[in-house]
Amino acid sequence: MKEYNRVELNGVKVYPFTSAKELLDFVDERKGLLVAVNAEKVMKANEQTRSIINNNIGYADGAGVKVAMHKKGYKDVVRIAGCDLWLEIIRQSHQEKTFYLVGGKQEVIDETIGKLKKEFPGIKILGYRNGYIKTKEERTALIEDVVTKKPDVVFIAMGSPKQEILMSEMMNGHKAIYQGLGGSFDVYTGRVKRAPKWWQEHNMEFLYRFLKQPQRFRREYYRLKFLLWLLIGKFK
Repeated sequence: MKEYNRVELNGVKVYPFTSAKELLDFVDERKGLLVAVNAEKVMKANEQTRSIINNNIGYADGAGVKVAMHKKGYKDVVRIAGCDLWLEIIRQSHQEKTFYLVGGKQEVIDETIGKLKKEFPGIKILGYRNGYIKTKEERTALIEDVVTKKPDVVFIAMGSPKQEILMSEMMNGHKAIYQGLGGSFDVYTGRVKRAPKWWQEHNMEFLYRFLKQPQRFRREYYRLKFLLWLLIGKFK
C-alpha cells in the first residue's frame, strides 16, 4: 500500500496524486472522504474545514493548487476535476459497487438518476434525494438511511463546506467512499455549461466561469489572494 507525503498549503494537507487512476486506487484501498481542494478552500480554511480535509483525502482540483504543489517540488501532480472524477468512479465500478446520491433541486436529482441509469445499465442506486435538507429530522433520517443501506459510494452535491460536514457525519456511522460534488449534477444534466476543453486544458476554467458569471467576484477574491501568496512565495 503506497504511502504519500502530503503537501501543506495554509495548513491544508493535499495528496500529490499524479493521475486520477492513482487517486482511485488509493481510495479503493482505504475508503474515505474525497475533498476537491482549490484556492478558495485553501484561503477560507478554518479549524473545522482544515480538520475535515486533513483527516480525509484532499486532492488538487484547482489549477492554483496544482501550481503551488509544483513550486514545492511535486512536479508530477495533476489537477483532477471533481466533476469528472465522480463519473469515472461510476464508469469503473457501476457493475460491482452500490451508490447513494444527494443534492440539487428535486427535478435535477430526478434527471441525474434517470440519465445515470441510461448511461450505465445495471447501476445499483440504493437511494437518493434532493439537497434541500430543511430540518434536523430530515438530516437524521438521511444519515440513518445511508447507515442502514450501506452503499459503497456516496455522492453529495450541496456545496462546501455543507457537503463535507454532512459526509463526515455519515462516515461516523458507515465507512464508504464519499465525494463532494458542488454543482456537478447541474453540469451533468446540462443546466450549467462547463468551460470548453481549451479553457480546461489551459487551467483557465475558473476565468471562464467568472466571465460567464461576474457575480462570482466575491469568490474570485480568494483566488486573487492565493495568486498573491504564490507570487510572494508564502507557500514555501
